[in-house]
Amino acid sequence: MGKYKYLIKNIGLLTLSSFGTKLLTFFLVPLYTSVLSTSEYGTFDLTYTTVSLLIPILTMSIVESTLRFSLDKNADQQEIFSISLRIVIRSIIIFIACIVLNYYLELFPFINDNIVFFCMYYIVMLAQQLLQAFARGIDHVADIAVSGVLNSAVMITLNIVFLLYFRLGLTGYFLAYIIGLLTTSIYLSVRIKIWKYIRFYRLRKSKEKEMLSYSKPLVVNSISWWINNASDRYVVTWICGLAANGVYSVGYKIPSILSVFQTIFNTAWQLSTVRAYDKEDADGFFKNIYSLYNLVMVFGCSLMIVLTRLLARFLYAKDFFGAWRYVPFLMMAVVFGALIGVFSGVFQAVKDSKSQGKITVVGALINLALNIILTLWIGAIGAAIATAVAYFIMWLLNLYYIRKYIVIKIRLKRDILSYVLLLLQTVLMLWFADSIPLYLVQLIICGIILLLYSEEVKTILQRFVLIITGKRE
Repeated sequence: MGKYKYLIKNIGLLTLSSFGTKLLTFFLVPLYTSVLSTSEYGTFDLTYTTVSLLIPILTMSIVESTLRFSLDKNADQQEIFSISLRIVIRSIIIFIACIVLNYYLELFPFINDNIVFFCMYYIVMLAQQLLQAFARGIDHVADIAVSGVLNSAVMITLNIVFLLYFRLGLTGYFLAYIIGLLTTSIYLSVRIKIWKYIRFYRLRKSKEKEMLSYSKPLVVNSISWWINNASDRYVVTWICGLAANGVYSVGYKIPSILSVFQTIFNTAWQLSTVRAYDKEDADGFFKNIYSLYNLVMVFGCSLMIVLTRLLARFLYAKDFFGAWRYVPFLMMAVVFGALIGVFSGVFQAVKDSKSQGKITVVGALINLALNIILTLWIGAIGAAIATAVAYFIMWLLNLYYIRKYIVIKIRLKRDILSYVLLLLQTVLMLWFADSIPLYLVQLIICGIILLLYSEEVKTILQRFVLIITGKRE
């Protein structure tokens, strides 16, 4: 199968899995914001972000190795999964010990307040991540797609039942997410017959060492990504309060529309780069994909900035409406995060986890420092600005480091101009009240962005049409 067709096929399957989930979750935001208080939503968000931090630390990011090593030709898939499973089981034991210790020392009270859900969430999220990574590695992308749809159906149905019918509040919200993840894990286990890949003998220490040598640098990388993705919530909670964090967290819901495409593409791209890596990019595969992806993200961000207030009126109930102010900067962060994902696929293909770690550490330190400074100065919107700035700097660093592994053939000046236009749209949206002239100017900027990429769009679309019609691979 050709490189473009393989990428398109995986994007299609993952779209089936992710888009429905994100879209339906997106339209349920009015339910969440009308039933849950700002403090309750902030509590759930802190639980999610904390578990997301603990998983890579306690597992030494073995999930990343599971994916990368299972993609290798002639890999012993049974050995790779069994080594990963053994490390995951160890991490669960360590996690439970830490929870017991925290229970008595009360270092983090919010964990003790929801201790059962916290433990369940860690275990089911880790199981789902491990199974999904392995399923991707052995090319069961279709099963991942179906599991995503199943997760959506279960989670959304239970949210409606638990929140509206039984009025369980935060408890129901936790249960819906936990059961949804558990259902996904069970489905994937059955579909890929996971028991066939488990053995407790002839597991080479050398292979475990090799997998950990790749994944250990990614622990720092994951922590740094966590800081970039989640430290703003902690800083807002610390400086502005839990209720303010609840509002700020809801601000992420509109950018999550754009994040859908980021998640889908980056997941498919990881599988393609290992197969299609070429340092010289002789056939322009990297250049073409990067250019099209950049266009989709930038133009999508531009449109979402225009629609921010309109969407907020529909999605954000009661005290949550003010969250719209954070949206434009958070969407710009999504754009740069998406482009970083393109570069990360190349780093993964050459198994260079150290460069990724260096870049994300620098970004995390900048993000954390700016989060504290700007939030103290201008409130929660400072955290959104800090996040966007940090992602932009990481994009620049990726651009610099990636030259070691692939020839860059992108139109940098044009791209930077489009990012400046996004910033202009953001300033206009925050500075001026709703009016027809404001939206006319915003639409004109959207059109300028599209014109900047007109040549690229034409060339790439022609290529894809030829591929789809079977005239060229």
